[in-house]
Amino acid sequence: MRLHAVDIAIIVLYLLSTIFIGLWYRKKARINKESYMLGGKSLPWYKLGLSDASDMFDISGTMWMVSLCFVYGMKSIWIPWLWPVFNQVFLMMYLSRWLRRSNATTGAEWLATRFGKTGPGVAGSHIIVIIFALLSCLAFMGYGFIGLGKFIEIFVPWDLIKGYIPFNVAPQYVPHVYGIIFTLFAMFYSILGGMHSIVMGDMIKYGIMTVACVWIGFIAVNHMHGNPLNVPNGWYSPFFGTHLNLNWANIITEVNAKIKSDGYSLFGLFFMMMTFKGFFAALAGPAPNYDMQKILSTRSPEEASKMSGFVNIILLPIRYTLIISLTVLGLLYFHQMNLKDDTGAIDFERILPAVINNFLPVGLVGLLLAGLLGAFMSTFSGTMNAAQAYIVNDIYLKYINPKAANRKIIIANYLVGIVVVAAGVMVGFSIKDINLALQWIVSALYGGYVISNVLKWHWWRFNATGFFWGMLTGIGTSMIFSLIIPPNELLNWIPLLFFLSLAGSVIGSYASPQTDMEVLKSFYANVRPWGFWEPVKQAVLADDPSFQPNKNFKINMFNVVIGTMAQCCLTILPMYLVLRQKMPLLCTVGILAVLMVILKKTWWNKLKDY
Repeated sequence: MRLHAVDIAIIVLYLLSTIFIGLWYRKKARINKESYMLGGKSLPWYKLGLSDASDMFDISGTMWMVSLCFVYGMKSIWIPWLWPVFNQVFLMMYLSRWLRRSNATTGAEWLATRFGKTGPGVAGSHIIVIIFALLSCLAFMGYGFIGLGKFIEIFVPWDLIKGYIPFNVAPQYVPHVYGIIFTLFAMFYSILGGMHSIVMGDMIKYGIMTVACVWIGFIAVNHMHGNPLNVPNGWYSPFFGTHLNLNWANIITEVNAKIKSDGYSLFGLFFMMMTFKGFFAALAGPAPNYDMQKILSTRSPEEASKMSGFVNIILLPIRYTLIISLTVLGLLYFHQMNLKDDTGAIDFERILPAVINNFLPVGLVGLLLAGLLGAFMSTFSGTMNAAQAYIVNDIYLKYINPKAANRKIIIANYLVGIVVVAAGVMVGFSIKDINLALQWIVSALYGGYVISNVLKWHWWRFNATGFFWGMLTGIGTSMIFSLIIPPNELLNWIPLLFFLSLAGSVIGSYASPQTDMEVLKSFYANVRPWGFWEPVKQAVLADDPSFQPNKNFKINMFNVVIGTMAQCCLTILPMYLVLRQKMPLLCTVGILAVLMVILKKTWWNKLKDY
């Protein structure tokens, strides 16, 4: 255990601040349902954007990305397209505005604006989206939970404290015990203060992480002085061909086994499958979790777009400064670190905590630990808030007690929060590996979600029955795939998963009557989507000849391409900076400047025109 008293004091001070935040915003959160779940839709876009970025700066994801950067170098910037990370660009350019125009509280409530409140399949569509939302929320909570436990275990070895614990814990469950302890802090402030306390906690955590990331960046640069990295040819290049062509045989032989187990050797094929899946996932819009809740919390559609754009700017440079800096220190001192797990195998996800524990000065260790604990707590609390919203708003208030008084709604939120946390912890106990859990979430679970949610925006004939069967087919197939297909091969089965989900969506839609035209007209006139809406457009124009249909498809797609390029530049810029790659850095800065000028003219200046 290498924690100094100063580091411990910083961590304790941060944990106490989360308790204070929960108590401070308790009264404000109790005003009404909207104040608790959405912050009263009064928070400015830059605060929500910073909060959303903090939620994405999770500890498990950061451990995973450091291990990727260590193994794949600059090519690692593409692997997070599995999520896909460029969905934020689609949201920024148009989808956030479309979603916010609904004035809904949750994704399930949004469905009423698209399919109506009554009619064939409406109840089924409502239930299936709640099931997916809860599945995804619990999966993310469990994924974050196990990452935190693995992280803390390195700093506080169980042998040091097991004598003070009145019960025995099997070695494989030690990370879970640590996870439970810090989960209780996240649960306390987020349940008491709702969205208000979540956003404030995220802002404090982001400030801590920014200071820590810049500090560790300087340390990595200093350690590299006179110590070149021993990496294979191609490690410094983000470009690739059909094969990965990274050979660690004479450097760190275990890395080649890692590449083989990940299944990324045929990198060109992997990239095509990942981009194919990612494009449709981005078209589907935000999944029903903390990202959607932050968009619905904004004050206007324009601010929703600004918020999504702000996420890229404040998240990527800071996060990748940390990732590349920890990677550099990990490469320089690999043979001085113990990265073996209980089985004796090297666990590359332990690089992040091992570097912090061995090579960072007093004070910075405390800041980084506090920030990463906050990263876990912000992701966990934001996801929990989304799950609470679905259960309370879309189950309790819709089916159990529609006329519940405000006091009962608040109590329901408290109770549901506790139950959701307990369920997330139980899911965490079943997760053994961060990478495999992530592969299942992004490839299987989210793969089943995609097609139905693309069609709901872009095809007028798609109805509630089609949504139900498309989602049910997709989720059911993804569950079956997860049982019979290794997690690192799930991506190869995405086309079949998409086809089955599409078949369920189309057959379900044509097997039942179309959505009531009045509902479609209201949705189309309010949201103003582009796509296959011609019959509805003509009906709206017949009622209101002055109505202006959305003709922004080309400019939206142009901005998506430019925005994705800018996002890549923001990702790789801090990596070139820390690695002191001068010419690539200058080229990246120049390209980014040109792209920002273009987006200022084609996106920012025209936000109100869209």
